Amino acid sequence: MVDFCGIELRHPVINASGTFDAIAARRVYGDALLEDFPFSAFVSKTITPQPRAGNQPQRIWETPAGMINSIGLPNKGLEGFLAEDLPQLGELPVPLVVSVMGTSREQFSGLVEGVSGRDEVAAIELNVSCPNVHSGLIVGEQPEETAALLGALRPLAAKPLIVKLTPNVADPAAVAIAAQEGGADAVSLINTLKAGEGRVTGGLSGPAVRPVAIAQVRSVAAAVRLPIVGMGGVCSGDDAVEMLSAGATLVAVGTQSFRDPRAGNRIAAELLEQNARGR
Repeated sequence: MVDFCGIELRHPVINASGTFDAIAARRVYGDALLEDFPFSAFVSKTITPQPRAGNQPQRIWETPAGMINSIGLPNKGLEGFLAEDLPQLGELPVPLVVSVMGTSREQFSGLVEGVSGRDEVAAIELNVSCPNVHSGLIVGEQPEETAALLGALRPLAAKPLIVKLTPNVADPAAVAIAAQEGGADAVSLINTLKAGEGRVTGGLSGPAVRPVAIAQVRSVAAAVRLPIVGMGGVCSGDDAVEMLSAGATLVAVGTQSFRDPRAGNRIAAELLEQNARGR
C-alpha cells in the first residue's frame, strides 16, 4: 500500500490525465474493467468551465520515440462533467482525481468549488498550463502566479490539491517551491514538451522525454517536501523504479496506454517483481 496525501493506494502506478478513457473502456470491456482496473487511482481528463470541442483532427502524430499530440482539451465543461461523467467515474474501484484548468483565478475557483464537495472526488489536479487572462502569463511558468493561484484556491477545498507542472521552463523547481508555499499538497510532472515535426506542433510525450522527466523530478524532489507524481515516458517496471528512485511517490503512465491499454497493470506487476528481487 502507498499513502499519497492521506489516500491509500494499492500500488504506486496511476494514469496521466487524458491518456486513458475509463468511460469508453468500460463500454468496450464491461464490468471486467472494474474487476482488473489498470491503475491504483484514476485521473480524469482535464475539465474546463465551459464545454470545448478540442482541435480538428488530425490530433496525434507518431514520432520515432513517442508521439506529438494537439488535442485541445475536448470536454463537456463543468456542468456536463458533474451531470454525465462524474457518476460513471464514481463507480471505478479506485480513488478519483479530477483535473481542472481555467484561465483566471475566478475560473479555477469555480471549478474547484464545483468538484471539491463531491463525495466521488478524492483529490483535484490543477492543470496550470494555460495563460491567465488578466496577466497574460502562463500560470505554471511563473512562480508568483502559481503561488497567487494556490493562495486563492487553498481555502476552497479540504481535499488534496495537486499542481501539474510544465517542463517548458528554465527552473521547474522554483515553480514547485511556489506551489508548496501556496498550500499545494503535491505536484505532478512532467507535462508534455513543446515540439514540432514538419508543420505539426504540439506536445511531445513517450520514451523520448523520459530523461528530461527524470532530471526534473530529481530537481523538484530536492527542492520541496511535497509528494511527487512522476511521469514522462514510463513504459516498464524498470522505468518506474528509475522514476521512484529520482524522488517520485507515484508514477503515472500516459503514452504507453495508447499502445497497451493494460500497461498500468503490467508496469505495476513488473515494479512489484523488481521490489521483491531487491529484498
